Amino acid sequence: MKKIDAVFEGGGVKGIGLVGAFSVIEEAGYTLQNIAGTSAGAIVAALIAAGYNAAEVKKIVEDLNFNQIMDEGWEDKIPLVGRFISLIHEKGIYEGVFFENLIRKLLADKNIYTFKDLIIEDNKDNPRYRYKLQVIASDLTAGRMMVLPRDIARFGIDPDDMDVAQAVRMSMSIPFFFEPVQLKDSDGKDHYIVDGGLLSNYPVWLFDDGTADPAWPTFGYNLVDPDQNEPHPINGPISMFKALFSTMMEAHDARYIEAQHFVRTIPIPTGGVHTTEFDISAEKKAALYESGREAARQFLATWDFEEYKQQFRASQVPSRTQRLWTEAEEA
Repeated sequence: MKKIDAVFEGGGVKGIGLVGAFSVIEEAGYTLQNIAGTSAGAIVAALIAAGYNAAEVKKIVEDLNFNQIMDEGWEDKIPLVGRFISLIHEKGIYEGVFFENLIRKLLADKNIYTFKDLIIEDNKDNPRYRYKLQVIASDLTAGRMMVLPRDIARFGIDPDDMDVAQAVRMSMSIPFFFEPVQLKDSDGKDHYIVDGGLLSNYPVWLFDDGTADPAWPTFGYNLVDPDQNEPHPINGPISMFKALFSTMMEAHDARYIEAQHFVRTIPIPTGGVHTTEFDISAEKKAALYESGREAARQFLATWDFEEYKQQFRASQVPSRTQRLWTEAEEA
């Protein structure tokens, strides 16, 4: 059995490409052990961790009308000013309820409800690897990255009891676009939890254990936009928010991935599809999926685990992001 850990990057609707890449890795006989993701990557990671295979995830994506994700509250239906009212009072235009309920149902179909259902028995005493799934979110109030479920303990919640669907909802709550999830800390202060891509869209280092000879590798699934510098059309406040977040997400990790991480990265071209292109056509969905498959095939053609360990693990020089996260954990 060929084991890997997997980290899926965020990227909104571009996440379809992640599914295509995963399908080739699955066909090659790899079994995913620890799985993590940000935003759209958290959605894919959660479904895989729950037991969905590549064909099932592909069917879910094909059948999903992404426009349904943009669920409006009563304020949004007020002519001319509704969305501004929603943005000011609820800090997000769309509710996010449709999506959270959809994920909850899909997980329930596999008997997954809380993170207690995703405990890895062999790792149950190791907080770092206790759960098969980990998702990344951003605590805007504290200005820090959250790795869920373990960081939910800061809010007095047992990580075992955290609702998996809510964790995924936190990770994909694009600022201004979707309402943030609100939590209260021990002092009663409100914290606003939003899309993990703001702070770490591609934490491929998350499962590194600090050893030079890991038992199995991590494969990172990275969404690459060949048209990153193309202009985003802006013709109103909604399109401006879409362009704002797309710019943040697409620029966050695209310009520089350290060599030690790039070598274990499957770079998936996204064909110019934007993060919030929720009206994506069936043809573009299919093209993204095939792009992921081709990227994974090319990656496997040159992947050599032993060479990777000799070249990049022997020195054990952690990335800047990894160092900052380790220091935050220790603090």
